[in-house]
Amino acid sequence: MNLKKLILLIISLLLIIAGFLAFNFYNKIYKPNTIKEGYLYIPSNSNFTEVENLVRPFLKRVKPFTWVAAKKKYTNTIKPGKYHIAKGMNNNDLVNLLRSGNQTPVKLSFNNQDNFKKLAGRISEQIEADSISLLNAFYDQNFINKHHFTKNSALGMYIPNTYEFYWNTSAEAFRAKMLKEYQRFWNDERLQKAKKLNLTKNEVITLASIVQKETSTVSERPMVAKLYLNRLKDNWPLQADPTVIFAYKMQYGENTTIKRVLKKDLKINSPYNTYINLGLPPGPIAMPDISSIEAVLNPANHNYYYMCASITKIGTHEFAKTLSQHNKNALKYQNWLNKQGVNR
Repeated sequence: MNLKKLILLIISLLLIIAGFLAFNFYNKIYKPNTIKEGYLYIPSNSNFTEVENLVRPFLKRVKPFTWVAAKKKYTNTIKPGKYHIAKGMNNNDLVNLLRSGNQTPVKLSFNNQDNFKKLAGRISEQIEADSISLLNAFYDQNFINKHHFTKNSALGMYIPNTYEFYWNTSAEAFRAKMLKEYQRFWNDERLQKAKKLNLTKNEVITLASIVQKETSTVSERPMVAKLYLNRLKDNWPLQADPTVIFAYKMQYGENTTIKRVLKKDLKINSPYNTYINLGLPPGPIAMPDISSIEAVLNPANHNYYYMCASITKIGTHEFAKTLSQHNKNALKYQNWLNKQGVNR
C-alpha cells in the first residue's frame, strides 16, 4: 500500500470515528429520552444524586441525562419545585427545564376548616411545607401581634378559596401570601359595608363563622346573618347553638359529636357561649367561606329575631318575629328529634 492510499484510509477512519462520536453525542443530547408524562417533585436542599433517583422512572436511559446535566453544570445548581415532564423530551430540554427553575404552579385550595390543625393538614397535602412548620407559622405570636390579630382571631386571616402557589413554598411564604390575599379581600367596598354595620373585620368574620355553622344552605345565609344582626343591634344575646357546640368541644374535645344541644349545655362557662354572654365571641368558631362573609356584609332585609331548624325543609330554618311563634316551631323540632331518637 502506497503512502497516498494509507493517508486516505486513515482520513476515512478518522471521519468514521468522528461521525460516530458526533452521532453518539447528538443522541445523548437530542434523542428523545423521557418515556412518560407526569410531574417531578424536587424537594428543597436536594442533591443531584437525589434528583437522579427521582427522575429515573421518567427516563429510558439515565447515564445520558447525567452526562448532559454535568456538561450544563446543573449538578451543582439544583432548583426545587414541581416540574411537568412531557413524554419524548430530550436530555437537553429536560436539563434546561430543571436548570431554569420554570416549575408548574400548584392550584392550592381549601374550604372552611374548623381550626389551624385541620388547615395545616389540608395545606401540607398540596405543597412541600409540612403540618408542623405550618402550625408554627400560624401560631407565631410575633406575626399575630404585628398584624393586629389575636390568638382567637388569627384564623380569620385565611380566606377559603383557590390560590396559585409554587409547590416548594415554605410555611412562612404561604402565610405571607395569605396575608396579602386577606388585605386584597378587604377592599374599600367591603370595609365601608362593615363600617355601616358598625362591625370590625374580625367581628364580620366571627359572625360569618356562626352563620357558616348555622346553615349549610348558602341561599339562606343572608337571612340568618340579618337575624343575628337584628339581635346585636337591639343588644339581645345571639343565643347561637353553634357557639355552644364550639364551647362544649373546647372543654370535652374537638372530636366530640353533638347532634342535639341540651338545656344544660346552654350554661357552659365560656366566652364563646352566646347564651350567657352578650355580643360576639372573641373570635371565629370556624373558618367561614366567602359566601358567609358576604352574607354578613349583604344581609337580607327582615325583622326576624328567632329561628329554629325546619322539619319540612331539612337544612333550612323556620323564622319567627315573636317568641310565641318561635316556641311553637321549637316544640315541633324537639318532638321530631325525639321521634328520630336523637338524644345527643
